[in-house]
Amino acid sequence: MNECREQIIEVLNHDTYELMVIKKESDYESNVLSFGLQTTDIMPAFPYVAPFSTMVPEMCQIVRSFIKSCVDYLSYGARDYFFDVVIRYLNNFLIEVINETLLNTINSSTISVSHAMQIAANFTSLERACDFFLKHAAQQSGIPIRVIETSQMTLSAKAVLQTSRDATYITLLGLVNAKIDEYMNLTESVTLWTTEETKQNGNEYISELILYLDSLMSTAQQVLPLDAVYKVGMGALEHINNTVMAAFLSDSVKRFNATSVMNIGTDLKLLENFAEERFYSSGLDGMYKASSFRDCLVESKQLTNLLSSSQPENFMNPVIREKNYYALDYKKVSAICDKFRDSGDGIFGSLSNKNTKQTAKRKSMDVLKRRLKDFN
Repeated sequence: MNECREQIIEVLNHDTYELMVIKKESDYESNVLSFGLQTTDIMPAFPYVAPFSTMVPEMCQIVRSFIKSCVDYLSYGARDYFFDVVIRYLNNFLIEVINETLLNTINSSTISVSHAMQIAANFTSLERACDFFLKHAAQQSGIPIRVIETSQMTLSAKAVLQTSRDATYITLLGLVNAKIDEYMNLTESVTLWTTEETKQNGNEYISELILYLDSLMSTAQQVLPLDAVYKVGMGALEHINNTVMAAFLSDSVKRFNATSVMNIGTDLKLLENFAEERFYSSGLDGMYKASSFRDCLVESKQLTNLLSSSQPENFMNPVIREKNYYALDYKKVSAICDKFRDSGDGIFGSLSNKNTKQTAKRKSMDVLKRRLKDFN
């Protein structure tokens, strides 16, 4: 096992974490079919882009060699039936060597988003290969494969690999969220919250953020199964929503005006459009009808709608709140409204006092603030 562990580490060190391109049928047979890694019985057109990187078939070759070594060793003993011992060794090898080595890699500080995504995909392929490992171990041990198939026997390592794959998604989302934070940094910009300039195309960060999300989702579609693509998209957009809400609530943001709310509303609209397009183009609408990517932004969207409303005090009407502001927590709204200052308040000047609509809105906001405090 120690010898094989070194081989596995070497395989990981040399892997490019890019999808494996197979150019001819013989390579497909030796790298895919021979380990049961195919996702369909139809022979693909070549060149074929596999859903895994080169580490997967190389690891499978090492596992196959390990199984043969176990059988060769045990066949010298007095036991007539040593299949159960081979399976014990095999499970230990898959869990203690392959699984642990991959987890050490995913938990390293140097791993990138694309690497984490590829390792998650490789876990899925290795899970699939477990069925081949079991049958190969049976065949090498002189056990008819039909006995394994009828008994519905499985390797315990398969469930462990699945658990590790799910843990990899958590690490992946953490890396994605960290990258999103680099683009947003909403609490770092004072002008973002006090600007008088209406930005028709959103704030400066939004175009770069959408480009990053587009690249992220394109890569996810190529590498990950659809359920994982859904997790990545939902996780990223939920983090964006939480970041917007956290910025409004942050102690770093002392006050903000109506123009800043309008501009953030534009940002959210652009994100909604992107989320909607990506959800349907990814084919997720057929699998997840109850909740789309766009739904992740509903809390921050309802907040900007409330702050932009001409009658914000309607938030206290239970019927209107249930219809238009159901995602908002009244305690958060109360804390955020205390920071709101429109163009006619304090440091933002007094010209808008002449504007009747703005004056009426300001009065409505004052009513909302008082009622929220009474409600608290």
